[in-house]
Amino acid sequence: MKISLKTIPHISSKIAIDLNKSGVVTMTKGLEVVAGEAEKILIQNVYQEMALEEKVDEICEDNEEEIEFNLVDERQLFFMIKKKLAPEFGIILNYEERYSDISHKILDELYEEDLIHFDVTENRIKNIIYNAITSFIAEASELDDAVMNKIRTYKKRYIPGTDEFDILYEKLYHEELSKRGLE
Repeated sequence: MKISLKTIPHISSKIAIDLNKSGVVTMTKGLEVVAGEAEKILIQNVYQEMALEEKVDEICEDNEEEIEFNLVDERQLFFMIKKKLAPEFGIILNYEERYSDISHKILDELYEEDLIHFDVTENRIKNIIYNAITSFIAEASELDDAVMNKIRTYKKRYIPGTDEFDILYEKLYHEELSKRGLE
């Protein structure tokens, strides 16, 4: 699953909390600073992918007539172009590999900025960060399902994409995060 900009603060907090709870990491400047550094790296990665997708969209738009003429499946073509351009944009498309790479970048940054100290292997710390990311993503999927199910139980019908829906969704999302101890 893709990381979205709205989930980044939550993932970053989970990384900081999990590192702190691990018992193998000492934070020199606190949770917020660690979460902030993780957030910067995650945001950078999301923006890199957004730039890649914009370029792919541009290529598809420039060749729209040819695509329609040849009856090409646009989603499949989009993915094929994205796959071809991904290395140029520094994007790893395999999520498992991508989250491992991001975990390594976060660890490197935390270490270089002297925000954490540890006496175990770097791989163990990277795994804590990786597990924080992947477990949050798994929980976020469950969380989204729970919020959508709750919205469906309301007598009033809310239409996805409307301001009213978005406000209610955010409110319920934060309630679910709090209920699960993720915020």
